[in-house]
Amino acid sequence: MKKVLSVLLVLLVSLSVFAGGGKEKAVADADDQFAGLGNYVMMIGHSQPADNPRSISLEKFVQDVEERTNGHVTVQVFGNGQLGTEKEMLEQVIIGTLQGMRGGQFDFTPRLLMFTLPFLAQTREQVTALLHSDLAVRLSEEAGKENGVVIINLCDAGGFRQFSNNKHPITKPEDFKGLKMRTAGMTTIDKTLTALGATITPVPYSDLYMALRTGVADGQENPWTNVSSMKFYEVQKYFTEVNYQFHPDPFYVNEAWWNSLPEEFQTIIRECASEMGTYNDQLVDELQSSARQAVVDAGGDIYVPTADELQAFKDAVSGVYQQCIDEGILTAEELAELQAIVAAN
Repeated sequence: MKKVLSVLLVLLVSLSVFAGGGKEKAVADADDQFAGLGNYVMMIGHSQPADNPRSISLEKFVQDVEERTNGHVTVQVFGNGQLGTEKEMLEQVIIGTLQGMRGGQFDFTPRLLMFTLPFLAQTREQVTALLHSDLAVRLSEEAGKENGVVIINLCDAGGFRQFSNNKHPITKPEDFKGLKMRTAGMTTIDKTLTALGATITPVPYSDLYMALRTGVADGQENPWTNVSSMKFYEVQKYFTEVNYQFHPDPFYVNEAWWNSLPEEFQTIIRECASEMGTYNDQLVDELQSSARQAVVDAGGDIYVPTADELQAFKDAVSGVYQQCIDEGILTAEELAELQAIVAAN
């Protein structure tokens, strides 16, 4: 009899717990406005190390998206080139094996290269105005339609880009003659370095440190944040601060995956991406000074051209604008639109 009573007691307790658990779940579901929208995983790749603004700002994106979707969208980030080169990652996004990718990869979206014309912008305000312009919106929509991706944000890939090499200081365009300068294969970089008289040498970003160390390339161009986070100052001696170019950082998302999302989640992800972009650019501005100082502390020699010397660099590469028009990267009207945006800011 006692055994029967004990069994009945256990059953009553179990039923009570089960009923309570069900009640708690019902309450939780009632509090979750997205309970019926399903669950999604968003895997994002990029090429930068953990201390880079891209990595840090993506951490914010992860937290914001998961919090605002009540955990229904889980974000996984794979940085430092774990999933391949930027081109390989973008290919994965296009075919759908990866949901998202951030990086200055323009092989499939060459019209975005118009933002990388040499000496187009010189201040943060000008860069922000360009990336938030109606022209930027049109280009992002155009790029998405052509490649099966959606570009949900454009921010700064790392700040203004500088030159460095191991041979001698670069104080004038003629100093590039005979230098093997690394290029990522971006046509505006290739055209700029060629116009300055350098020999261009393609090297993937992940292999650049070793290429500089072994002499495969004499020099490179990158923003201070990249130079610092990748420790290029360990294998480069001479730096020239010219702020010659900035790169947009598109946030590419697979179109089919994006269209599978409920509209509520699309809205949240876009908002989080916009806030991430603003945070990213703030980090770039904050970290450029300390990144530059890291080069100085490591013994790097930084040359800052005078206004006249800087103009000589600008004059040497002025033909790149017409070359890009001739290749269809932009029209003369779009160049005028870009220049008007810069002039107004």
